[in-house]
Amino acid sequence: MNQGEIVLAAMAPADGAPHTPVQVQKLFFLIDRNIAELVDGPHFDFHPWNYGPFDKAVYAALRELASEGHVDMIPKRSWMSYKLSVSGQELGEQLLDGLPPKAQEFMKKASRFVRQLTFTQLVSAIYKAYPQMRANSVFQS
Repeated sequence: MNQGEIVLAAMAPADGAPHTPVQVQKLFFLIDRNIAELVDGPHFDFHPWNYGPFDKAVYAALRELASEGHVDMIPKRSWMSYKLSVSGQELGEQLLDGLPPKAQEFMKKASRFVRQLTFTQLVSAIYKAYPQMRANSVFQS
């Protein structure tokens, strides 16, 4: 899978629900850290940043998919949220279905995990599980 395909597959379990910037960063971090070998990864190069693992390439991949009509970028106050378009959802579901069952299950669980927590809860949970990602943090949980 390439970056765009992994993004679509990983966002498909949300069924069109939007993802905040922290949610997309942590979702793809968890995939790269836990099931990279199942999805031809890792796909990103995460480093400790202000709020934990971060790679600006996540946003580049989302912008590219938006230019192809597969991701809708929704402006918020000072940031964007991201959701799959109808075509992105269809393609994402196909890609997800083509993955090994273990990868499918992990992506579904990771998707629920990142979307059910508040910003503070999500960043705190990542720091607890991956303390090395706290290195450059401006966030104190």
